[in-house]
Amino acid sequence: MYLTQGLHRSLQRHPHKAALTHLGAGAPQRLRFEALLAGVARQATALAARGVQAGDRVALLGPNDHRLVQALYACWWLGAVACPLNVRGSPQELAQALADSGAALLLADEALAEKRPAGAVPCVGFNAFAAEAAPLAPRPDSRTGGDALAAILYTGGTTGRAKGVMLTHANFWAASITRAAELPNPPDSVSLLVAPLFHVAGLGRLIGQTIAGAPCVTLAQFRPAEVLAALVQQHIGDIMAVPTMLQALLDEPGFDAAQVQGLKRIAFGAAPMPPDLLARALAAWPEAEFFQAYGLTETAGAVCINGPANHRAGKLQGVGCAGLGAEIMVADEQGREVPRGQVGEVLCRGPMVTPGYWGQPQATAAAFRDGWFRTGDAGCMQADGMLSIVDRLKDMVITGGENVYSAEVEAVLRAHPAVAQAAVVGLPDAHWGERVHAFIVPASAAPDSAALDAWCRQQLAGYKCPRGYTVLAELPLSAAGKVLKIELRQRGAA
Repeated sequence: MYLTQGLHRSLQRHPHKAALTHLGAGAPQRLRFEALLAGVARQATALAARGVQAGDRVALLGPNDHRLVQALYACWWLGAVACPLNVRGSPQELAQALADSGAALLLADEALAEKRPAGAVPCVGFNAFAAEAAPLAPRPDSRTGGDALAAILYTGGTTGRAKGVMLTHANFWAASITRAAELPNPPDSVSLLVAPLFHVAGLGRLIGQTIAGAPCVTLAQFRPAEVLAALVQQHIGDIMAVPTMLQALLDEPGFDAAQVQGLKRIAFGAAPMPPDLLARALAAWPEAEFFQAYGLTETAGAVCINGPANHRAGKLQGVGCAGLGAEIMVADEQGREVPRGQVGEVLCRGPMVTPGYWGQPQATAAAFRDGWFRTGDAGCMQADGMLSIVDRLKDMVITGGENVYSAEVEAVLRAHPAVAQAAVVGLPDAHWGERVHAFIVPASAAPDSAALDAWCRQQLAGYKCPRGYTVLAELPLSAAGKVLKIELRQRGAA
């Protein structure tokens, strides 16, 4: 199980087939499998010429494009460890990741020069590196795989030191096979990679497509109008998106459902899907397969999948059952399995689970209990084995001794006609410990707080209802499209 295997298989089966298309400012950049493999092999030679050896970490800083994809596979061809960095990270955050990983080299987009930490790590631009590699002889593939590290992905860091999640070649393979077993990956389906490749959702999708010998299209940023144009012009059949992306597509003024029916498979995850938004999407793509994927960076992708049949049948109360090779348990604070229907922490184990955090043995030990990975998610197992995610444990509000799951309150608020988006957090309270506070993006005019109070009290217990509201033009989002609740807590506490 090595991540370059799909390139060799595709070269043997269909060398002239399109492998990768990047949609940038000019004409599309297209690479067939034979050209992609040759470029990867030459870039691996260039890495070795710069002193990079098997096991060394190579940091990569750039948006989704053909250059980043080739650099990723060049690392794996050589046997090095790829460390794709968040292009929205601050120079300080990037410097910390470089120092933590001990990267031997930084390959970066020339346009991100101002973000590069000065002097700490040798750095070369993607374009310069490609030119450097072009005249070199292709290097034989090391075929490094199995338990060897493939990537370190940085996650967290909002409350302290960022954690580098170690993922092996076997982890990524297992996650890809888990997904493919639930939803076979058609080798002729073109996947649009809009989820960033420095996040596991985007990187895992790229790897899955390559294993299947299927083509990918990349966009540097998620812009609704450009995504809609790509769906039509590039005959996109598959997309992985977070709920905020789907909402942006449906809300785009130029959205015409009739033009985008070529999209046959829509995967979503990373955040709760509001029921009203899912209903809109199902109506817009009546023939498409929808599936929800649940996983974490630490599981290299999905460990539970709720498939298309359930979506069309209205069975949407969970994120699916444990996927092939994955085990899921809902446990109490002592690690004991709780009865079906009772809320506890979601635990996971299987070949897709990370071996731990780079250079942080204490954090690694804390993340595991008796071989089970502690996800930090609160959930419950239904009678039929379907897992429901209630909330992130850290997003749960404890007010007056009562647990309030923010996702439940957000769903109620979103159902109000004056609310477009909602995010709920707990703010410090001298009497209750924490109080429920809601941040609202209005659908048109700012909603009246008294009307929202009445709406919530009709559907929620009193202690779950927000005790205050803040109206925002937009919610702060991470590069992966997740609401940055730490920023909301800071804003609310200021």
